[in-house]
Amino acid sequence: MNGPRPPPAVLQTPGFAHFAIAWSPFHATRIALASAANFGLVGNGRLHLISVVPGPGGALNVNLDKHYETQDGLYDVAWSEVHDNQLVTASGDGSIKLWDVVLNNLPIRAWQEHTREVFSVDWSNLKKDMFVSSSWDGNIKLWTPERPRSVLTLQAHHSCVYQAMFSPHQPDLVASCSTDGTLKIFDLRAPSYVPAGPGVNTFTNPISAAVLTVPASGTEVLSLDWNKYRPFVLASAGVDKLAKVWDCRMIKLGETGGVGGACEVQLLGHEFAVRKVQWSPHRAEVLATASYDMSCRVWNTVPAAGRPQLMYIHDPHTEFVVGCSWSMYDEGILASCGWDSRLNVFRV
Repeated sequence: MNGPRPPPAVLQTPGFAHFAIAWSPFHATRIALASAANFGLVGNGRLHLISVVPGPGGALNVNLDKHYETQDGLYDVAWSEVHDNQLVTASGDGSIKLWDVVLNNLPIRAWQEHTREVFSVDWSNLKKDMFVSSSWDGNIKLWTPERPRSVLTLQAHHSCVYQAMFSPHQPDLVASCSTDGTLKIFDLRAPSYVPAGPGVNTFTNPISAAVLTVPASGTEVLSLDWNKYRPFVLASAGVDKLAKVWDCRMIKLGETGGVGGACEVQLLGHEFAVRKVQWSPHRAEVLATASYDMSCRVWNTVPAAGRPQLMYIHDPHTEFVVGCSWSMYDEGILASCGWDSRLNVFRV
């Protein structure tokens, strides 16, 4: 916030509201953008592939390189951790599609197991052949691109699961958040995940044993993220307009798993629901949030004495801001997207 900054680089895609953005883990300048017509209520979707080009004086420019049309709106996107040209999308019709950016028009694979909207996808950076999806049908599913069906189904919350993510520290831990106001952590090594016998699989017999349940809010929890440097620390955000930081080592054991999690920090400032949280990949204490109040904010969760938690407010958007994502190669660059059909890439 010291001195002038270059204006954000802006990409406008008329007719398509944006739901999620993801930077490539392989290419420093490549972004994928998941979008939907009519704010995702009805109509088709579009996957945009974008390159960010540095300009003079620290300025940034964005170019639309390619886009793919889909029959239903896209709610999330995740890059493969194995193939630098592949990525997976989550769709409102319950489908999941795998794309190769070298090819045109059609996905290279598609899966249709979820019975309602798929709202999130996340690729494991440890088990690099695995990704996870979550859906409004209440289920979390684990996948590998080589198989025609899911590897595992977790019947997580008995309500809409807004997001599910692999831990960046432990390859067998998955966290989720839901309309029921909880965060749940699943350990895929737990005995309950061992198939019960011939013919029994988790596609027809889902399992639901969370090792930890965190009562995070009295309302819906819309987003979560694992801290990249502190293995058992999660951020959550939702309808209560707060972003919260949880230490999940605080567990009270019960018959059906642990309950607990200590809230380290509450970040108050957004005027409406917080739709997305993401920890910085460069600094353990820095968190970005995107909100229905049309702003994207950056916070220091452990500020020095006398310093504010709120570091930066980005508010050029004119509609709900529903996605934000840090560049993995440049510490100061953040991207935001919203229902105003704008993608903004800017320096914090």
